[in-house]
Amino acid sequence: MTTIVWFREDLRLEDHSALVHAMKVGLPVIGLYLFDPHAWLKHDTAACRINFNLRNLSCLQRELRKKNIPLLLLEVKHSDDQLNIFEVLANHTSLLCFNNRHEINEQRRDASIEAIWLANGKRIARFIDHVLLSPGTVLTKAGQAFSVFTPYKNAFIRTVIEQGLSLQPLKSFAKQAPFELPIALTKALTRVCRQHDSVPLSWPGIHATVPETYWPGGEAEAQLRLSNFIKTKITAYQKNRDYPSLAGTSQLSPYLAAGVLSPRQCLYAARCANDGKLVGGHEGIACWINELLWREFYQHVLWAFPRVSMHQPFKLSTLNLAWNNNEPLFSAWCEGRTGLPLIDAAMRQLQQTGWMHNRLRMVVAMFLTKHCFIDWRWGERFFMQHLIDGDLAANNGGWQWSASTGTDAVPYFRIFNPVRQSQRFDPEGHFIRQYCPELASLDNKWIHTPWLCDQPGQSHYPLPIVDLVKAKAHALAAFKALNAAEA
Repeated sequence: MTTIVWFREDLRLEDHSALVHAMKVGLPVIGLYLFDPHAWLKHDTAACRINFNLRNLSCLQRELRKKNIPLLLLEVKHSDDQLNIFEVLANHTSLLCFNNRHEINEQRRDASIEAIWLANGKRIARFIDHVLLSPGTVLTKAGQAFSVFTPYKNAFIRTVIEQGLSLQPLKSFAKQAPFELPIALTKALTRVCRQHDSVPLSWPGIHATVPETYWPGGEAEAQLRLSNFIKTKITAYQKNRDYPSLAGTSQLSPYLAAGVLSPRQCLYAARCANDGKLVGGHEGIACWINELLWREFYQHVLWAFPRVSMHQPFKLSTLNLAWNNNEPLFSAWCEGRTGLPLIDAAMRQLQQTGWMHNRLRMVVAMFLTKHCFIDWRWGERFFMQHLIDGDLAANNGGWQWSASTGTDAVPYFRIFNPVRQSQRFDPEGHFIRQYCPELASLDNKWIHTPWLCDQPGQSHYPLPIVDLVKAKAHALAAFKALNAAEA
C-alpha cells in the first residue's frame, strides 16, 4: 500500500509537515496536486498567481523526482469531481496526509474528504502548517478568539514562551527507494479525471501579463530571497518599509502565499538574526516579526469567524452602510486614472507587477472606501484578481481594516489624505515618476498635486475624481449616522 501527500498552497519539500510525516511512516509516498479551474474562477484567482503556481509546481515536481516521489497531476473536470477522485484514491492507497486550510469552503471540502477516507477504513493525517500556532490555541482569558491584534500578539508570544515552543523548521528527509505509480491506480483515475504527466507551462484561457522574471519560481529562489533580506535589509526594515521607492520590504509574500516558503522558515531566520529573541532586540527585526504575526492573526480570524470568508464584514452593523457603488469612479480607480498621482502609480504597479507596496495597499483601499465610499468588497475582489500574493485572510483583513468594518479596524474618523501620504512617503516623487511617466517633468513640489500646477503640458493629466474634503465629510457623516443608529 501507499501514502498520498496532497499538495495545495504548500508547494515545497522543506519544512512540509504532511510530507515529513508521510516519509516517516515508511510506505511508498505519492504526491498529489489537483488542477481546479472552477475554483480559480470562483475565488477570483489572479492570472499571474495561477502562472506563478504552475511554475512553482514545476519546480516541486523536479525536486520530488530527486526524492523518488512521483507526483499525480489531476485535472478536475467539475468541482464535485474532487470527491470522486478521493473515492478512487481511498480504494487504492492506505494513508492520506495533507496540511489544513482555514477558509470555510476548504474546511467543508476537507471534512467531506476525511469522511470518505474514514468510511473506506483508511487512515488520514492532517497538520497545521500554514500558520505557526494552531487556530484555537491563542485565546482570550474568556476562551474567545481575539479580534484586536496587540492583545493577540501578546498572547501568542506568551504561549510560545510558556510552552517552550521552538517553532523551528522541520528537518529534511532522505529520498525513498525508486517507486512507480501503481498501474491499477492510474487506470482507475482515468474514469474520473484527466491526468497530466508534467506541469503545463500555461493554462488555456489564463493570460498572465506580469513578466515571469519579476517572480521566479521554486524553493531555491524563495530561500535566496529570504537569505538576502535577512542579511541586507531586515535591520533597516522599520526605517524603510513605508517608502515605496525603496526596496525596503521583503517581497516574500508571493512565496508565503503559494507555500513555497513557510512561516516557520521566516520566523526562524528572523529570530536567528535577532539572537534568538521573539520580542525586543533589533528594532528592524522585531518590526518584521511583528508583520509575520499580523499574517498569523488574520489566519486565526479567518478560522474563528467564518463570515469573513463569506463576503460579510466582521462588524455586522456596517452592513447598513449605504455604499456609493459608482461604476465610473471604480473604473478610474482600477485603471490608475484618479487624478491623484500616488493612487494612480500604486494601481499601475499592481497591474504591471502583480504586487503592491503594503503602505500603498492601505492608501488606495482607504481612498476607495472612504473618499469614493465604494464597497470594500469591490476592491477586495479586484485585488484578488490581480495580486500574485493574493491570500484571502490577509487581503480581507487589510481591506476591512481600511474600510473600518473589520477586526482591529482603523477608527472610521482616521482617513488617509492621499496627497499628504504622497508628500510624506514619496517626497521626491521617485515612485510616482516610475509608474506615471507622464508626470516625470514636474518638480517635486507639483508632482503630488498636478492639478494645481500651471506648468505647460500638464493639462492632459486628469483632475481628481473626487473633492477630498467633501468626500471625507461624507464618509464621516455616514459612519456617525451608523453609530447613532446603534446607540
